[in-house]
Amino acid sequence: MKNTTMSPESYMMSLGYSAKEHQGSVKSPIFQTSTFAFRSAEEGKAFFEIAYGLREKKEGEEMGMIYSRVDNPNMNILEKRLAVWDEAEAGAFFSSGMAAITTTVFTFVRPGDLFVYASPVYGGTDHFFNHVLPQFGIKVVKFFPGDSEVDILKKIEHEAPGMKPAMIYVETPGNPVNSLVDLSMVKRIADGFSTFERDCLMVVDNTFLGPVFQHPMKFGADLVVYSATKFIGGHSDVIAGACVGSAGLIGQIKAMRTFFGSQLDPNSSWLLMRSLETLKIRMQQQVKNAKEVAQYLSNHPMVEELHYLGNLEKNSEQYRIFERQCEAPGSMIAFNIKGGEKEAFAFLNNLELFKLAVSLGSTESLAEHPATMTHVDVSPEDRKRLGISPNLVRLSIGLENAGDLILKIEKAFEKAEEVYSGSKEKEITSY
Repeated sequence: MKNTTMSPESYMMSLGYSAKEHQGSVKSPIFQTSTFAFRSAEEGKAFFEIAYGLREKKEGEEMGMIYSRVDNPNMNILEKRLAVWDEAEAGAFFSSGMAAITTTVFTFVRPGDLFVYASPVYGGTDHFFNHVLPQFGIKVVKFFPGDSEVDILKKIEHEAPGMKPAMIYVETPGNPVNSLVDLSMVKRIADGFSTFERDCLMVVDNTFLGPVFQHPMKFGADLVVYSATKFIGGHSDVIAGACVGSAGLIGQIKAMRTFFGSQLDPNSSWLLMRSLETLKIRMQQQVKNAKEVAQYLSNHPMVEELHYLGNLEKNSEQYRIFERQCEAPGSMIAFNIKGGEKEAFAFLNNLELFKLAVSLGSTESLAEHPATMTHVDVSPEDRKRLGISPNLVRLSIGLENAGDLILKIEKAFEKAEEVYSGSKEKEITSY
């Protein structure tokens, strides 16, 4: 783990960059270059030996830049800064969240291996796990929120008898209904399957709360992945992904990234460096706004069920998990509106100020319909089990005035209620 003497937000302004070395420029310049000149042929040889793992670095030896597919000063600074938030030794950035996930999985999971994950996950992740991994001869087993340690072990033995998972992957809170998974429990399971020859890695997608309000490495996660497009980017103007962990594991991931070509470009890296500077204050304000919106929704007659981490029942297992591993409820809200898809669509089509768009974690508030958008490819059986129903709406709360957001939600509910009342009248007439 990295020993820090300051708070993470302080490191976001300067870590990895010296203004004195760049003509006094307060902000890092963009290193918009594809390749880097060596000072000598011997230096080039040394860099390539290290880059391809032909030898270890000698004491005091520094690895320099070769080619922006391998490394770039902007990406390098960005990776150091993100690692601080999770007290990780190293980080790696990618061209998208899915690039981060796929590169991480393929680095450690091989044909013939068993891969275990907790559902729900983001729809694209779900597709990769259930439709792509099996094409590579990888056995996939999933479990669900609420499954106990014994339940999960029984499921693995039943569906993959005699096999030990190479990786257990968890997205928590789970997209789209904020379901929580006990990370300490998952770590025990992973440790139980680890052997002297091979560890069962625990990987956590921390996009919904991280890296400010949840730190999975404190609960034993080996690797933490992010869709950096979301809160880390926070402005809906860049696509990126990230992974943090030990130097050894991240080194292996970076080697795979080099040959996948899934690295982040210099300009996007620079934009994310900008975003990290305001990450904490943005997320804090989004949480504050979300609490006000959730309080309004919890009392609205058109809301059947509210899925918000600040609204968990105090005596529930989900609440106990939240208290142990989460530092704030976040700014993601989902709710079931009375009626079905028609009412959900009426609400979304009449919701002003919010943008009707997928993604989340940005400065502007967003709204979407998971069952027909982000999670449309999830199997109908799983959608039903996970509560991804036709009347589910997901909101990502941004930085607008909370009162204004509530006013717009109220007006959208009025339109949805008209549709709901009209449907009820038709039912009575038909009867």
